[in-house]
Amino acid sequence: MSRQVRASPVFLGLLALTAAGGALAAAGDPLPLLTGRRDPLLVAGVFTLVAAGWAVSLTLHEFGHAVVAYRGGDYDVAAKGYLAMDVRRYTDPVLSIVLPLLLLAIGSIPLPGGAVWLNTSALRTRATAMWVSLAGPLTNLALGAALAITIRIVPMPTGLAMGLSYLALVQVLAFVLNILPIPGLDGYGALEPYLPPQARKLGAKARPWAPLALFAILIAVPAARDAFSAAAGIVFEQLGGGQQLAVFGGHLFRFWT
Repeated sequence: MSRQVRASPVFLGLLALTAAGGALAAAGDPLPLLTGRRDPLLVAGVFTLVAAGWAVSLTLHEFGHAVVAYRGGDYDVAAKGYLAMDVRRYTDPVLSIVLPLLLLAIGSIPLPGGAVWLNTSALRTRATAMWVSLAGPLTNLALGAALAITIRIVPMPTGLAMGLSYLALVQVLAFVLNILPIPGLDGYGALEPYLPPQARKLGAKARPWAPLALFAILIAVPAARDAFSAAAGIVFEQLGGGQQLAVFGGHLFRFWT
């Protein structure tokens, strides 16, 4: 197993880019925000930190699915390169990275972008299949918690705290979205092994369009979007996240608004 897992140069590059964004954010000046202006250095830092950090979290999300599947009996994931932590292995780069970042940039929900194609028949038990599905969103939750805790206990420049807080909130939003029991999302994937055959057939038919319908509702229906945001906000606060810092971080990330 340990020989199969490796960090690709692409993943290491994304980590380096995230760190560079953090360094720029730390060096930026947050004081102009009090007068409605943005320091260009701070904007560049937060944007880079969040964009590259999201790509890193997407990689870890899909790697979480793959590594649990491997341990559960699906050894094909190694041959497919899913254990290499290379975001290019997780479906189409445009759908995996560009589209989610565009939705995030316009202030929408963080669309889950990647996918690993698994041989579910090779998984040993239904419980294994459940944990394979849960591994991805739980990775987002763990990342959000780690970031929120770090911000609270480690002294850091305010600009860096803003960027990391928004990145933590994005992880929580991704967790709450993915954990919904909607066909095509991980929450449904965790329930599917325990459903009767007829229900699984209906879920398979709904899988291609159900997430799109959900995203359309969340984008077009303010009440649904507000309920989703409120649920994510509760989780974020329970993890110790700072809402105000995250708001400023989002304001800096969407610098053109």
